Amino acid sequence: MEVHDERVPEGTFREFIARMPQVCAETVVERADGAVLLARRTNEPVRGAWFWPGSRLYKGEWLEDAARRVGREELGLDLTIGDRLGVYEHRWETSAPGPSRHTVNIVFRARAAVDGLSGDDVTLDDQHDAVRFVQPDDVDDEYHEYVQQYARDLQAVRSS
Repeated sequence: MEVHDERVPEGTFREFIARMPQVCAETVVERADGAVLLARRTNEPVRGAWFWPGSRLYKGEWLEDAARRVGREELGLDLTIGDRLGVYEHRWETSAPGPSRHTVNIVFRARAAVDGLSGDDVTLDDQHDAVRFVQPDDVDDEYHEYVQQYARDLQAVRSS
């Protein structure tokens, strides 16, 4: 099946977001020391918050390919996609295209093809303005509840 990755006209996209859930792929990029990458968002939802990089799924695009695309487009990184951390459901009162948004997020663990990954290795897109690495057990109330949830789930998977 052909991948349809061209931009959807703004009005059509707004109508879609207003009426149905959106499927997204998100990445939890892990370093060898166990730290994970968070990027600070410049747009809604959660503008200014540290969050996991992610993107909508295009028609015909495999989930793992979408996660790799997130690495390339949002972080400038080639990612090796690992196991799925989980499937999550997010509900947002604000959204970049306008109305509230409901997303179904398939979250993958990933590693960058860079030894000693640091912020200097990351080239952010216009949706983010900064990057940081944190240990999952350091993710506290400073972070959005969805970030906290993924961090808890990652810790549980690592300890099992």
